[in-house]
Amino acid sequence: MKISLDKQEKYTLLKLDEEKLDSSYAPDLKSEFVKLHAEGAKNLIIDLSAVKYSDSSGLSSLLVGNRVFNESGGAFVLCGISEHVMKLISISMLDKVLDILPTVQESIDAVFMHEIESDLKSGAEGEE
Repeated sequence: MKISLDKQEKYTLLKLDEEKLDSSYAPDLKSEFVKLHAEGAKNLIIDLSAVKYSDSSGLSSLLVGNRVFNESGGAFVLCGISEHVMKLISISMLDKVLDILPTVQESIDAVFMHEIESDLKSGAEGEE
């Protein structure tokens, strides 16, 4: 599986450099999500602009990443999704579960907003 990682202070950007997200790559992607989280990544942006096809196992791997990062209070954002993959996500009604934005920059902005909201929430809880 070909990926590229860009680790920043507030987020990690993972670009999947494969045309297919299917059963041949899904287990590796799940492992990568768990590994990044264990290494301390709090917010993850997945750039899927190279992916033209996905199946249910590919979507399953994205759900694992979504759960891992959201359960710890982080953000998990998908961007650059092709029309075919978006149709599959919509049919599966996962567009209601996953955070999906058109571009990497919008995803970065969303992560920064998530961080601000988290800081405000924890600050308000500390005052009570």
